[in-house]
Amino acid sequence: MSNLISCVSWVKRGVSANQPSKYVLDEKELERVSALARIELEDARIEIERAHNAAKSMGKGAEGAEADDVDEDGDEDAWVDEEDASMEVDGNVQANLPAKGDDLAEYKLDEYDEDDVKEDGMGPFSNIKGLTFYRDNQDDPYITLKDDAEDDERSELEVLPTDNLLVAAKTEDDVSQLEIYVYDESQDNLYVHHDLMLPNFPLCLEWLDFPPTSSEMQTDTQPKFGNYIAVGTLDPEIEIWSLDVMESMYPDMILGRPDKTAAHVPVPAGTGKKKRKKTKHRPSSDAYHVDAVLGLSWNRSHRHMLASASADHTVKLWDLSRPIVDGEGAIRSFGVHKDKVQAVQWNEKEPTVLLSGSYDRTVRVFDSRAPDTGVGAVLGADVEALRWDPWETHAFYVSLENGLVLNFDARALPTDMKSPSPARFTLSAHDGAVSALDVSPLLRGCICTGGTDKLVKVWNVDQTSGGKPAVSMVASRDMEVGKVFSAVFSPDDPLTIAAAGSKAKLQIWDVGANSGARRAFASKLSEAGRVLKEKEGGGLVGLVDDDEASEDEGDEDD
Repeated sequence: MSNLISCVSWVKRGVSANQPSKYVLDEKELERVSALARIELEDARIEIERAHNAAKSMGKGAEGAEADDVDEDGDEDAWVDEEDASMEVDGNVQANLPAKGDDLAEYKLDEYDEDDVKEDGMGPFSNIKGLTFYRDNQDDPYITLKDDAEDDERSELEVLPTDNLLVAAKTEDDVSQLEIYVYDESQDNLYVHHDLMLPNFPLCLEWLDFPPTSSEMQTDTQPKFGNYIAVGTLDPEIEIWSLDVMESMYPDMILGRPDKTAAHVPVPAGTGKKKRKKTKHRPSSDAYHVDAVLGLSWNRSHRHMLASASADHTVKLWDLSRPIVDGEGAIRSFGVHKDKVQAVQWNEKEPTVLLSGSYDRTVRVFDSRAPDTGVGAVLGADVEALRWDPWETHAFYVSLENGLVLNFDARALPTDMKSPSPARFTLSAHDGAVSALDVSPLLRGCICTGGTDKLVKVWNVDQTSGGKPAVSMVASRDMEVGKVFSAVFSPDDPLTIAAAGSKAKLQIWDVGANSGARRAFASKLSEAGRVLKEKEGGGLVGLVDDDEASEDEGDEDD
């Protein structure tokens, strides 16, 4: 599996904890993990205790091959260091020797160090004996500003209210993880803050601020807001991680039934000597997914609701406010598609309405309370991504595998999928699949697309008097991320885009650095009350390697 970043998610400024906490694995956490994963951890705990006790007993002496052989009788006191013994003998002999005459005896050199030093009358060097050298500044009583390693680490991990977090789902050398970046827009600085290991290849991310509830986490002081990321992978389960906790070993919540789907237990396909039958699909369930999770969407109005799209052809709703117990799971399951469901999204203005797109080449718009009364459209290719337009309640965009982007009005779509469903306008965006699509939440009519042609493009959609929108491309750029798999607008800056792809690289593009883009969006920026600052360079910010940084410092020194 090649190195890549499959998806990226922004975290709004001021949401993250100023000082992230570190994961603590105590007895209570072990109980929570055991119940959450539905696996027995008692054996592992016993093994850890045995290893801990063994380490304590072994710590009394040398370990491994370097340890000296112990006498069979166990009498360690019988061993004597020959060198020390010889020194003792020599010392005793010399002590018993009679004192001989010495020509220097009159100078009393043996008593030289015992002479009293007069403090007065020795000039500026009277306190020379008080200049003591300390190996550690912590031991020096005259140094009041101590070196505190914890303070240094705390300052390095601090997240300021003016910083954005970015979460990237990265796979490198067959190891999948979440990389959490800090982006300081004022300094054009991007760096990795910490990371979290994942059990399988990640496919989608969704940020949410609702603290998920598990059976062991129910307290009277349950926080109302948090900083979490939901992750969909090739496994049928959905994992929810806290972004304010570092070095976590296990997610805060798992949606699904790993004990039923056996997602983490590989099954041998056969020996290869005989013809094998096709792998049987797991039996479908209304309570949990049985195949990879391809899309996620968090409801910002009903904050405890999360929607998921899966390769098992279903869309499911999850209630994060209640613990997942045996026999329970998703509160609703919708089978509105006949093939893998690639994407799903809630409508922000109509919080009960869902939009979904599938490999059956259809999009569906339906109310989660009455899914049978939904509408839809038949498309000419597989769905890659979709987005509601936050500026028009009933409008949405769909990007396809054939390089097109379509805009629809949900009110004009038929209930019968056999009826024609023309789009309001069609945009030929890329040469190849349009794998990334987003609509700016801060500028009306501003969208971005990314494709397998390695380009990220920004488009301006203007409403005309005739009713049909006028669409024009404002900027196009190869962001050096390879094939673009994700391109997302910043929630705080109107023309800032984060993109990633097949090169396993995250880049940030400040489109406002382009003078043509500033002119094209001048009226809309003024209407939104936004002022763009002119910046030096091309507006591209990426992760600086240590080697590159050292080379730059060397050039400056020259």
